[in-house]
Amino acid sequence: MTMNDMTRFDRDEAARAILARNDRGGYTVPTDRLYPFQWNWDSAFVAIGFALFDADRAYRELERLVEGQWDDGMIPHIVFHAPSDTYFPGPEVWGTRHRIPTSGITQPPVFGMALRQVHEAAVKAGLPQAQERTSALFQAALRSHRWWLRARDPDSLGLVAILHPWESGSDNSPAWDVALARVPTTTTTTIRRKDTGHVDAAMRPRDEDYQRFIHLVDTYRDCGWDPQRQWAAAPFKIADVQMTAILARATADLMHLAETFGSAEERTELSDIHRRLLDGLARRWRPELSRFVSLDLISGEDVDAPTQACFMPLVALRLDDVQRKAVTAEIERWHQGLIVGLPTTPSFSPAFEPKRYWRGPVWAVVNWLIADGLRLNGAEDLARRIEQGTVGAIERAGFCEYFDPTTGEGLGGDAFSWTAAAYMVLRRRAGSSGAGAEAP
Repeated sequence: MTMNDMTRFDRDEAARAILARNDRGGYTVPTDRLYPFQWNWDSAFVAIGFALFDADRAYRELERLVEGQWDDGMIPHIVFHAPSDTYFPGPEVWGTRHRIPTSGITQPPVFGMALRQVHEAAVKAGLPQAQERTSALFQAALRSHRWWLRARDPDSLGLVAILHPWESGSDNSPAWDVALARVPTTTTTTIRRKDTGHVDAAMRPRDEDYQRFIHLVDTYRDCGWDPQRQWAAAPFKIADVQMTAILARATADLMHLAETFGSAEERTELSDIHRRLLDGLARRWRPELSRFVSLDLISGEDVDAPTQACFMPLVALRLDDVQRKAVTAEIERWHQGLIVGLPTTPSFSPAFEPKRYWRGPVWAVVNWLIADGLRLNGAEDLARRIEQGTVGAIERAGFCEYFDPTTGEGLGGDAFSWTAAAYMVLRRRAGSSGAGAEAP
């Protein structure tokens, strides 16, 4: 039986079965073998999916993630709960010497967004100890947000920086091409790629990309993973509008929770963080491009490559009428001639590759966030069309890691956890008005 032959109930059950298949004891791997550990923003999206039917398990996903939180507040991008030889680089390459093996970098802080939704689902379900569990996770999220401002915006620009493309979640995006080209390809680590043994190499970052990725890991490991030393030594440093927007939206969600779980001082602190980030994002609007742009902190130049990151500020900012009209027209332009949108790089860009990782394919979680941002900005119809297109792609091709926008073909890893979570959330949102759009 294909997805198209299933009832809505059966499709939801199939999505739940993916999460059960990838459960490793309170945390979920993105997919078996290709990604055999717990990934930061994957787990946040998965927790939102779990919250639809099992709030206790949703809490557990977030609780297992913060087991890897560092004393300075950083939540790493990978927590190595159990050994596996199917992924590189493993804990021996990172050498973080944390009490639980983790990577030494982070990922988009969807955690705060997830916590609000998990808490609201738990309260609705009458889950015992919801207040206590949310309170503990709220404090973990607050420590993480403090780390972001302290470690990744030391100059108070209102924009947080990434020091490695992997931190963005959009690993080999064309947005990083110019800055990454300045990073040497030399490494002190023997590279043993495992990803191309699981999926077609034509869908993955190139070997040269990996050499630069690992050079950055070597550089920061040599800094002892000290944030100040890393900041000074970083050959790659981008004030990223996607990361900043997600942090701002997560801060807004923490502000909502702080009314119950935070002190007066913490509420004021979160409000100040939120305003700082919104002001920083607002300055990155470029009317001539009809989108927002990141900033290369080493060259001082705009990162104007067209990628999905350019629209991510919608999840945090309320645009004026001129901006809203320009952004929605630009997003419509990106959809033209495609089977499914939104592509992570538009087809009219010279960098567009419809099958290679973050250089063109459609990702369900990206569409989830952008549709959420469109709803926040009153573009209900476009948000719903993006959601319906994403749901349709999954129903045709299955719970794949990502999708070819020109054909709708499913690509990358299969039986993917966050795609299953996105399916359950987006199927509901595509059929109802206003869901998920609230922000202070």
